[in-house]
Amino acid sequence: MKAKKLLLIPALLASACSVAPPIKAPSIPDAASYAAKGELVPLNRKIALGKQIMSDWWTFFASQPLNDLIRMGVRNNYDLAAARETLAQAEEAVNAAGGALLPQASIGALAGRQKYGAALFGPANFSIPPFSYYEAGPSVSWTPDIFGGGHRAVERQRALAEYQSHQLDAAYLALTGNIVAATLDMASAAEEIAMVKRILAEDSSTLELVQAAYEIGTGSKTDVLSEQTRLISDRAMLPPLEERLAVSRHALSILVGKAPANWVPPDLELKDFALPKTLPLSLPSDLVKRRPDILAARANLDAAGAAVGMAEANLYPGITLTANMMQEALTPAGIFRSVSNAWSLAAGISAPIFNGGTLAAEKREAVHAYRAALAQYRQTILASFGEVADTLTSLARDEESVAMMQHAADTAQSSLGLILESYRAGASGLLQVQDAQRAWASAQLELVRARHQRYRDCVRLFVALGGSPLPGKT
Repeated sequence: MKAKKLLLIPALLASACSVAPPIKAPSIPDAASYAAKGELVPLNRKIALGKQIMSDWWTFFASQPLNDLIRMGVRNNYDLAAARETLAQAEEAVNAAGGALLPQASIGALAGRQKYGAALFGPANFSIPPFSYYEAGPSVSWTPDIFGGGHRAVERQRALAEYQSHQLDAAYLALTGNIVAATLDMASAAEEIAMVKRILAEDSSTLELVQAAYEIGTGSKTDVLSEQTRLISDRAMLPPLEERLAVSRHALSILVGKAPANWVPPDLELKDFALPKTLPLSLPSDLVKRRPDILAARANLDAAGAAVGMAEANLYPGITLTANMMQEALTPAGIFRSVSNAWSLAAGISAPIFNGGTLAAEKREAVHAYRAALAQYRQTILASFGEVADTLTSLARDEESVAMMQHAADTAQSSLGLILESYRAGASGLLQVQDAQRAWASAQLELVRARHQRYRDCVRLFVALGGSPLPGKT
């Protein structure tokens, strides 16, 4: 009878199936553009709609020092190293969950001392003195995954590993974007400091002329005070710029894995970078398949779906099969004799009957967690569309701002040329020349700021479009 019952187990396993089929994949928002028709301001720069970003997107800026900084950061950054190890940890968790589905074999040994009470043998008044015993041998156990809970556990761990994989890509994208942004900040701050120092030099020269005119009686005290005020006001522009330069250098040092005191970044200016002639722009449907945060949210959703299956499987019975082959003896020397062989086979089943509603509540909890993950996934997609739309708008405004600042700088340069000609002809004084030079330097300063903002928004666009996965991470 026992043999017949054991023969029923394979038939039961063959006919069994998961009680919780995979949850249907969520739909992707249908959007052909990132903003309403006519809302985005046309860019003067060419847009390659539907083109994916090249893997090394920062090479668009055509700067070898920048490329070197990126390589240094990818090699040395500790946040990226931590993300790599977290991914490796998640991958090992997948292996561990998969291994739990297979039969488990072990070998063990036991030594003990036993004493039976006299009452065990009844009225025979027979007793056995205390004795020692020894056991050694292998044992095998297996819990068949009849209702799919174990496979869903593996599925969940695999989804969590995929989540960590996309988190690694997100860390890589953030690192490369931050390195480019910090480098541009550093170059812009250095260039702005140079322009402010030129303005201050013009202010000092103008103040000397006004003071000289006041001393000989051809100028007024009001003119002197006005120029002193302007010099002090312009000097106030320098400390924030110097602080910005230092902070950007420190940030860049940390990003590339160096202590700020032990590493000096290269000296760069904005003119050392090229602006991409054509900007790639992925379609919204492609963005959903590319951005690391969207892919991570999808992996998190898959993990939540698998957790629902695990909670469902816990509502049903479980079977455990065990077998062992032991060597038993009363002395260590006799433990390996053939007469000491002993074996056992067993099949156990456990089924939940009453648990105070815990298992049902855990399933409802898993369903709510899945719905929350689904909402987060959809929100992440919408937020990414909005981020790209905002960046495109910023770039269009940057184009206008650079054009206006360039026109202002050109006008200031033309005015300076005319005043210089007038000065050479004796029709204008040196004070007018210095005022024109200061106006030209101020216009150049604003142009540097406008160009820097345009570079920064280009970086924002590349990051918003998802960049590219970390090469060789697997």
